[in-house]
Amino acid sequence: MAEIAVQRASGRGIWGWMLFDWAAQPFFTVITTFIFGPYFVSRMASDPATGLAVWGYGIAAAGLAIAVLSPILGSIADQTGPRKPWIAFFAAVKITSLCLLWFAAPGSNLFLIAALFSLASVAAEFSTVFNDSMMPRLVPKSEIGRISNMAWGLGYLGGMIALIFVVAFMAGSPETGKTIIGLDPLFGLDPKLGEDARATGPLSAAWYFLFILPMFFFTPDAVKGLPIRPAVREGLSELKSTLAEVRQRSGIFRFLVARMIYQDGVNALLALGAPFAAKMFHWSITEVGLFGIILNVVAIVGCLVAARLDVAIGSKAIVMISLVLLSVATIGIVSTGPGFTLLGLIQLSTADSGGLFGTAAEKAYILYGLLIGLAFGPVQASSRSYMARSVTAAESGRYFGIYALAGRATSFLAPFMVATIGLVSGSDRLGMAAIILFLGVGLAILIRTPYPADQPAE
Repeated sequence: MAEIAVQRASGRGIWGWMLFDWAAQPFFTVITTFIFGPYFVSRMASDPATGLAVWGYGIAAAGLAIAVLSPILGSIADQTGPRKPWIAFFAAVKITSLCLLWFAAPGSNLFLIAALFSLASVAAEFSTVFNDSMMPRLVPKSEIGRISNMAWGLGYLGGMIALIFVVAFMAGSPETGKTIIGLDPLFGLDPKLGEDARATGPLSAAWYFLFILPMFFFTPDAVKGLPIRPAVREGLSELKSTLAEVRQRSGIFRFLVARMIYQDGVNALLALGAPFAAKMFHWSITEVGLFGIILNVVAIVGCLVAARLDVAIGSKAIVMISLVLLSVATIGIVSTGPGFTLLGLIQLSTADSGGLFGTAAEKAYILYGLLIGLAFGPVQASSRSYMARSVTAAESGRYFGIYALAGRATSFLAPFMVATIGLVSGSDRLGMAAIILFLGVGLAILIRTPYPADQPAE
């Protein structure tokens, strides 16, 4: 298909698009990874092992729904034209689901709350599919890697600010009732009832609503296409031909297979790493939140560096370096426990200073977390720019739908394996080790993938 000439959008339009990542990130930072997820596992559930398993199954269910529907919706969106109506619809679903997380009191039905989280995750991912597909229309391909990494870094900054707010002003100690800076939690939140963690749902919803508005006001959208009914027919027909077409575009096919595998590992690591640490070290919300702040500070630096390097050495090189760092970090965290790291090759003191992260094992875990922080932003931002550089603006919707499919087609598999291996073996550490397989296999396939991916595979 012929490329559509791309004129650079206005500064306000580009910043509006980048602010979508700023708006969306607190859901992943505060809800999925560092506050609500660990609360669900360690405090809402009466048995943390069961809590970790149900949380993993909730992530798996969301991944399955995303895998099935993303390419369908992407193809339909190419026919209807504008992406913003789709984003608005899924924003409403996400905001409603997040607000309902307030009712996740200790002892509540785990599966109901996990279902609300899964619904929010599905809506968040679909919104991202449509927002990402707008990118090839905003700037020339030579600038895509830079704005993609900058947007991702901006997202982590937003997530970090939201996380700092939660830790400093909302997350109180169940023992003292005070936040880390010695204040009573805002709004009279009672930490003993988990209200500090439960309030992060409505907080993330309000943040998302406020900061997606610039994208709606300023970012240019595709021109209007077909009405919805014929768009569905044409979209489904085009999806069928696209799935056949992508098999012929061997470079893109290889890239999508590689991403399908490694992104599964990345998603599982981000979603389960903090709950794993909270269970192993008995971290409070404050400690998990501080861990998240540390990772987000490093992630911002990683994205800023990657924004420059992506232009110099290309998106493929950034993704490969990131996968190596994530693999090393995962090996580190699953081989660390009280008194040891690297499965006992390095013995650590078991003395506890009594302060935050008081043991040597906790400090080692944080060091491995720094590697995750450096890599998990660039691996996703440069994967996005890798894809955007490999397709035309006219086909971006359907191909970003398939891109989302590749990121989610097996995304239920890694958390399912982590949860199931952990339950069957009785070892959460053994379950988490399955993530290494996904990262390694994805990297091995990516090595022989052309760049940009619209070139023939080697």
